[in-house]
Amino acid sequence: MRKTQLLLISLLSAVPATAQSSAPFQNAETGRSYTTLQKAVDSIGEDKGTIIIAPGSYRQCAIQTAGVIAFRAAVPGQVVFDGATCEGKAALVLRGQAASVDGIIFQNMRVPDANGAGIRLEKGDLTVTRAIFRNSEQGILTAEDRSASIRIDQSTFSGLGRCDRGLSCAHSIYIGGYGSLTVTNSRFERGNGGHYVKSRAAQVTISDNAFDDTRGKETNYMIDLPNGATGSIVRNIFVQGASKENYSAFITVAPEGRQQTSAGLAINANEASIAPGVDRQTTFLADWSGDRIALGGNRLGRGLKPFERR
Repeated sequence: MRKTQLLLISLLSAVPATAQSSAPFQNAETGRSYTTLQKAVDSIGEDKGTIIIAPGSYRQCAIQTAGVIAFRAAVPGQVVFDGATCEGKAALVLRGQAASVDGIIFQNMRVPDANGAGIRLEKGDLTVTRAIFRNSEQGILTAEDRSASIRIDQSTFSGLGRCDRGLSCAHSIYIGGYGSLTVTNSRFERGNGGHYVKSRAAQVTISDNAFDDTRGKETNYMIDLPNGATGSIVRNIFVQGASKENYSAFITVAPEGRQQTSAGLAINANEASIAPGVDRQTTFLADWSGDRIALGGNRLGRGLKPFERR
C-alpha cells in the first residue's frame, strides 16, 4: 500500500445517535431479528452464523461461548458500541470456536481493573476488518490460545492505552500467547500510554500500517514483542512523538525474556522518523533475544540508529 493511502486511513463517517430499529440484530441464516445483541448471539449457539447489525449507537455488550459467529455492520462505520461492557471486560467477550468483526466502532470502554476493551478474546480465531477502536483503555485484549490465529485489517486504533494508577499498563492492542498475529493496512494514533502493539504471539505479520505517535501522551514502544517472535514487520510508517514514557526504541524483541525464537524475523522496508521539532537520539530496533534478525532496507530519519543489542 502506498504511503498516501496509509495516511488516509482514518475515522469513518458520523453515526446516528440511536438505533434505527426496535430489533436491530438480525440472524442472517434464520432472518429473525432481536432487540439485544446477546439474544442474537444465543440464537446461533454452537452453530455457524452471521449477525447483521443495523446502523445506530448501542449501549450493549455480548458474550460468545460457542460456535463461529460473524458480527457485521449493515453499513460499515455506522454501528457504534459505546461504553457498555460484559463481565467487566469488553463490549464483545469471545470464547467460542471463532469470530469475525466487520465495520463496527467500539468506543469509551472503561472497567474497574482499567483493561476495558472493545474486544476481549479468550479463545478461538478472530478476524477484524474495517473496525475502529477509540477513546478506551484498550482496543483488543486477548488471553492465550496457541492453536489459534488473529487477523486485523483496515482498522483504526485511536486514543487507547494507559499506564497509571499503579496498575499494569493497557495498550492499543495486547495479544497474549496466540499462534499468530497478522496486522495489515491499519492505523495507530494518539496513544494514551503503553504500547501501540504488544504481542506474545509466536509468529507475527505486521505490514503496511501507519503508526502516528505525534499526538501520543506518555506512550511507550510502537511494537513490542516481549517474548520474541518470528515472521515479518515490513512496509510500515512510524513517527515517534514528543510525549513518551519511554522513547528508547521503536520496536523491541524479547525485552521480557526470550521464550520463543526470533530467528529470521524480517524487519525491512519500513520508514521511521522522529516528529518535527523533537530533538532526541533513539533506536529503531532494540533486541534482547540474541537471535539472528533480518534487519535492513529501512529508511530512518535523523536521530535514529538502526539497531542496539540489549
